[in-house]
Amino acid sequence: MVKTDAQHRADLVKYGRLLCEQGFCPATSGNLSVRLDAWRILITPTGVSKGDMKPEDMAVISPEGKHRFGRRNASSEKDMHLQIYRLRPDVNAVVHAHPPKATAFACAGIALDQPIASEFSQALGSVPLAKYGTPGTPDVAAALAYLVPHHVAILMGNHGVVTYGKDLFEAHGRMELVEHFAQIVQGTLLAGRQAQLSPEELKRLNAAAQRYSAGAQSR
Repeated sequence: MVKTDAQHRADLVKYGRLLCEQGFCPATSGNLSVRLDAWRILITPTGVSKGDMKPEDMAVISPEGKHRFGRRNASSEKDMHLQIYRLRPDVNAVVHAHPPKATAFACAGIALDQPIASEFSQALGSVPLAKYGTPGTPDVAAALAYLVPHHVAILMGNHGVVTYGKDLFEAHGRMELVEHFAQIVQGTLLAGRQAQLSPEELKRLNAAAQRYSAGAQSR
């Protein structure tokens, strides 16, 4: 079912509030967007709590970042969203947040690429670490560019996390998975041991994920 613009606005409000309730977007941090069509991106506004947004707060921008409609200015991180949409034609939603455990790994300079949990390896693959880029500048998009085509979730050095998918449900779900996996990795580090999956098992997991994806798309 194709959603209307009004439904997309409602979804941004819904998932923004959820991220806020989860403690992933403290104060006015974080941003979300959806691709409405080839000419318009709907994105959350700058300087507004993600838990206190209204549908009419959203900004409509062009794929080049020009303001097209809305009473508020688009998020200062819009370049990152636009970069992802340019590099991933299959992506229609982007979520950037600061979940505390995953962000701690980003600030420690540690990627979440340990092949230790089958469900997360299958759902996310590896979650790499991008180098630091000054927030609100083109440096952030540049730091992500080489990773975006090959991953669905990325740790942003000394910053936070960005996830993306075919819709907000998938992009937000991946953000939840990154944070949960960060908690698991933290637990293994405290335990002083990790039992890693073999390369052969990772190949089987990847093949199973591709079969599942193909089956879901055919339904």
